[in-house]
Amino acid sequence: MEDNEVQNTSRNIAILYGSQTGTAEEVAERIGREARRRYLVPRVEAMDDYNKVNLIYEHLVVFVCATTGDGEEPDNMKGFWRFLLRKNLPRDCLQNLSFAVLGLGDSSYPKFNFIAKKLFKRMSQLGAQELLHLGLGDDQHDLGPDAVIDPWLKSLWEKILAKIPLPPGKNIMDFTTKPIPRYKVTILTQDMKANGSFCKESSLNKKVKNSQDAEIFFTNIVENKRVTTNDHFQDVRLITFDITSSGMSYSPGDVLMIQPRNLREVADDFINYLGLNSNNEIFLSQNYEDIPLPKELPQPCNVRYLVENYWDIQGVPKRYFFELLSHLTDSELEKEKLKEFTTPEGQEELYSYCYRPRRTTLEVLKDFPHTIKNISLEYLFDLISPLKPRAFSIASSVKAHPDKVQILMAVVKYKTKLHKPRTGVCSTWLASLTQKDKIRDTKIPVWIKKATISFPKSLETPVILIGPGKFDENLTCLHLFSSERSVICFQGTGCAPFRSFIEERISKTEKGGKCILFFGSRCRNKDFFFEQEWTPLHDAGLITLFTAFSRDQKDKIYVQHRLKENGGLIWNLLNKEEGYCYLAGNSKQMPMDVSDALKDIFMCEGNLSKAEAENYMKQLIQTKRYQRETWS
Repeated sequence: MEDNEVQNTSRNIAILYGSQTGTAEEVAERIGREARRRYLVPRVEAMDDYNKVNLIYEHLVVFVCATTGDGEEPDNMKGFWRFLLRKNLPRDCLQNLSFAVLGLGDSSYPKFNFIAKKLFKRMSQLGAQELLHLGLGDDQHDLGPDAVIDPWLKSLWEKILAKIPLPPGKNIMDFTTKPIPRYKVTILTQDMKANGSFCKESSLNKKVKNSQDAEIFFTNIVENKRVTTNDHFQDVRLITFDITSSGMSYSPGDVLMIQPRNLREVADDFINYLGLNSNNEIFLSQNYEDIPLPKELPQPCNVRYLVENYWDIQGVPKRYFFELLSHLTDSELEKEKLKEFTTPEGQEELYSYCYRPRRTTLEVLKDFPHTIKNISLEYLFDLISPLKPRAFSIASSVKAHPDKVQILMAVVKYKTKLHKPRTGVCSTWLASLTQKDKIRDTKIPVWIKKATISFPKSLETPVILIGPGKFDENLTCLHLFSSERSVICFQGTGCAPFRSFIEERISKTEKGGKCILFFGSRCRNKDFFFEQEWTPLHDAGLITLFTAFSRDQKDKIYVQHRLKENGGLIWNLLNKEEGYCYLAGNSKQMPMDVSDALKDIFMCEGNLSKAEAENYMKQLIQTKRYQRETWS
């Protein structure tokens, strides 16, 4: 790959991604590896890290983008997307560029792959030439998004090689070639430490920023309170953090981002099994110009820091993990099985073995023991993804809790066919911080993310707040939109931002506009969050509270039943007061049930036909007066 023809600019390919959770980034890196095997010169970057003015000089760009929230672009492509939408861009400014777009989404969401579709359309509007049809990966497919990604990539390389043939005398590098690791790892000796050339300021001793350029604050937990009864199946916590002197501020609807950590005992298991020296200090340098060093990793750092704070050792391995592992085993039987997992034909077996039961990295490594002695520190950076920050809707108002921020968090624990229960990395770690010494000594990296939600500015605006559905570790904020009109918000387990809003409004005035809250959970006496706050407010006439506890009687009652019982109120707020409607909860059947209930209300209370009710719903969605935030 050091041949002169590789350096030819005509062989350049830009691979730009928009990724919220890391999946699109992983696919983009896979395309980059495939490009190198074809003697192309890839540049893999998040769209917002890419110098946008260079786009007019590109000849070949592959976009990989996810859709997040209610049809929104990921955080690391927002600036790039705003640039593309500028009205002063000439219609033919990208006429020399060939492009392809691969979207990653979930068809259970109403706006399936919405951003990929918009990006594809916008590139065409700017004169770019379509290299390949739009690819739409779907998490709901039995084999996951790979069911679309694999054939799409096969077609992509056929199109690219027709446009940019292999250099004379060259063949595509086969998978038997052991790849070069992404980073070079230097284990520091005492002489190197004394020399100081490898040392930089530790991130714990200065103000640091994450990969999204947000400033991180290291905080402590003030209170870690369980808000479900001890006999309830779900452990839900109201956790309070101290942000005194942090300089951070937030508003209702904002999100607290938390960088998680692996439990010490989990890290010890990993270190001991791989035979790592946890005290070794390492320094990273680049092996590839297009793969930058991780911004969030202090230089130098020791191995224990990597295992506890950086590597997602409890995560489910990605597909490339098995490909790379096939180069690191001494067993032909293991090599054959690992290679099978990387083929399109082996995807169903891979899903059955790894993805459906949520098998962790360490569990897989234990199933392939002949790989252990060949796994160096360098290759661990390729095998294991970094820990991703978790997003929690803020459940407090800064006016009610000065210098504090609160989240409502479910401790994730569930069973698969594997003997050991699966647990959430972040929630399990935070839930473990209850003893005074642990709370005092544990610094938690956090930062505020300004959400796209905006509550009514006028205190007189009527608000209805709904939310049935599953409680998830990664509480996702509701994406509301600015309005000076009436607002209807449907919430239950997504009640965190609405608790923040209610506290904020009550702290400003007790004579604000009408506030109606629909709350749904299983049992009144087990998981009625904030009952002791909301019931007195209801009794005082400051809010109107409707509840639906599904397991408290023989026939299950859900929030859609309460909606129908109060259809006149809903129709009046939507139709006469031009209210806004928001839904949060499980993305399976619940959104459809609530939508059906609303359309029934439109027909019953508004005397609309079925077709008119459907059109009315579409109008609410198009004008953003009905927004849905759902998660699976």
